[in-house]
Amino acid sequence: MNSLPPCPECKSDYTYEMGAFLVCPECAHEWSQTEDEAKASSESVRVIKDAAGNVLSDGDSVTIIKDMKVKGSIKTLKVGTKVRNIRLVDGPDDHDIDAKVDGFGAMNLKSIIVRKT
Repeated sequence: MNSLPPCPECKSDYTYEMGAFLVCPECAHEWSQTEDEAKASSESVRVIKDAAGNVLSDGDSVTIIKDMKVKGSIKTLKVGTKVRNIRLVDGPDDHDIDAKVDGFGAMNLKSIIVRKT
């Protein structure tokens, strides 16, 4: 059983050690095992907080705390709009919440404009 992590580039399970590096025979990618462990630990420690400092998690319900213009729409998200069943993502431009907002559809939100309910 191979206890080495899969290749971060092509996800191949056939990685092997060569000195201090791990090597993928399929795509020829080389990386150090300490980099791989650091990435894994930083991903597991990622904590997203709302505007009040409460820790958010997948499936939470949040409330919008300030009016926000929606790009491409004439409507605005109003203060107090409730958003249910959020999903935490690593989105573009510091948008870390993916959600469906009633009347607007799917959108990405920043955690600094919401409060956990």
